[in-house]
Amino acid sequence: MATRYYLSLPDLAALRNAGALAFRAHGAEGIAEELQAALRDDGLFQRWRAAQHDPDEVDPALGACDSAADVRGEQRDLHIDLVVVTSLPSTVLRHRLRLLAGQAWQLRDVTAA
Repeated sequence: MATRYYLSLPDLAALRNAGALAFRAHGAEGIAEELQAALRDDGLFQRWRAAQHDPDEVDPALGACDSAADVRGEQRDLHIDLVVVTSLPSTVLRHRLRLLAGQAWQLRDVTAA
């Protein structure tokens, strides 16, 4: 069953300091596309996993993918709102968001999709 997550990226400057795997896009549409790609395939997870001290000890469940994940982004004044629809567990979504945005994101609401 899919879930709809309403997210906000309130501090766009903080996104650039989120680390080596941080968002590269600058606009709402590009950021939405990057997050969607990170949920649909495991490329981001594999890059993160390879950088770990002991990659074989990483929980493989964090690499789960949802080929039907959909992310929409909208610029609102000085922040970006994202709507994510995915069947991935929230732990996987949160992990991918931490890789891409560090702590510079907020969960606003969650509903059934």
